Amino acid sequence: MSMTQWLRTPKGYVMISMIAFLLIAAVYSLDLRGVLNSFIAVGVSVTADFICASLAKKKRAFPDGAIISGLIIALILSTRTSWYVVAATALIAISSKYLLVYKKKPIFNPAAFGLLASILLFRTGQSWWGAFGDLPAWTNVILLIGGYMITNRVNKFPIVFSYLGTYFMLLLIMGFFNIGDSSDALRSPFINATLFFAFFMLTDPPTTPAKDKDQFIFGILSAVIGAVVYGIFGGLMYLFVGLLVGNLYQYTLKRLTVSSSKTAGIRS
Repeated sequence: MSMTQWLRTPKGYVMISMIAFLLIAAVYSLDLRGVLNSFIAVGVSVTADFICASLAKKKRAFPDGAIISGLIIALILSTRTSWYVVAATALIAISSKYLLVYKKKPIFNPAAFGLLASILLFRTGQSWWGAFGDLPAWTNVILLIGGYMITNRVNKFPIVFSYLGTYFMLLLIMGFFNIGDSSDALRSPFINATLFFAFFMLTDPPTTPAKDKDQFIFGILSAVIGAVVYGIFGGLMYLFVGLLVGNLYQYTLKRLTVSSSKTAGIRS
């Protein structure tokens, strides 16, 4: 595959978007620590991916997935995060890609798994600076344009719409009954995190359903779980918890489909 062809693939679109967001956020904020963290996260991700692929005796390929995971991790973690925590988060993310698998495909979104683990293990700060959480509100337009292009490319609009629709409806209900800090979820960096998450993490093809019906269920389930976790604990880990539960739903769906196929084959 030529470079021109690769750039037109979903992973090509995502990588270009991540690099563009990185440069915009770094230049506008005049903070290069996020760029340094990106080099660390990507470097560790690619190295870990190479080692894991070699141990698993998988055919070598361009590690675009590892690069994207590293970039997402760096764009979400606070720029003040220690380099070794950034490295550990990336290592956990890529390890989960090879250790937690079903039919040679990851069960969980690697970046989400690594980021949730980093919160639980290292109590990391997550500023979502690469989602323009610290920049003026108009930069959300750039986020929306990039998100639309990616979602359209991977045909995941049912997931995005069902997730955002359910999530904001639940926030409205929570606000009406004074449950949690629902109003905070509509300001920066929470709204930036939600949009970035929905467009660039919730739409990951290997760990999300392909059929429209399953996508709707996936999006609604992720939103409900996330909203409940947010109402109880606050913070930003609710996004990752919701996605990982959705990943478990997808895994269960695959297992049930395989079991049904085997049962039908035996009966026939």
